[in-house]
Amino acid sequence: MDENISKPDPKMLELLVCPVSKGRLVFDREKNELVSEKAKLAYPIRDGIPIMLESEARRIEN
Repeated sequence: MDENISKPDPKMLELLVCPVSKGRLVFDREKNELVSEKAKLAYPIRDGIPIMLESEARRIEN
């Protein structure tokens, strides 16, 4: 795992919701992304900043 991955501020995470579903997001440290299980999307975090654009999100397949 990359030691330089910076976790987003926990207070910021409490305020963020998925822009698609308006649902809760879960931080996935291993993949360094915020996951919306409701929308089946994973938003990347770059340099500690969540990229909350649907066009940048990865679709989650179950």
